[in-house]
Amino acid sequence: VQLQASGGGLVQPGGSLRLSCAASGSIFSIGVMGWYRQAPGKQRELVARITSGGSTNYADSVKGRFTVSRDNAKNTVYLQMNSLKPEDTAVYYCNADVRYYTRTYDVDDLDAWGQGTLVTVSS
Repeated sequence: VQLQASGGGLVQPGGSLRLSCAASGSIFSIGVMGWYRQAPGKQRELVARITSGGSTNYADSVKGRFTVSRDNAKNTVYLQMNSLKPEDTAVYYCNADVRYYTRTYDVDDLDAWGQGTLVTVSS
């Protein structure tokens, strides 16, 4: 199972970016999907997450500016980031609770992480 994130880049303050993260592999099901970020010199923190049923929760610092969504048919989670601020600068990581088929066709659980995508907010 792999998570492939994309969509990071350089944006001016007040701008927008949309991150995507697609899960691939022998997937049985996916539970919670989410986004975390880690700024230089800081610990990784939760940004937003969404259940398979569509329930969401957000860090206080991004409420009203970021929106997390998912396409269950595509095993993909998105993060729409609006009104970006310099303090949003970080490497963003996607995360998913994945149930997958093993080589013996059992089902096992994996806390999967994407490779990280850099978001830089600067003028």
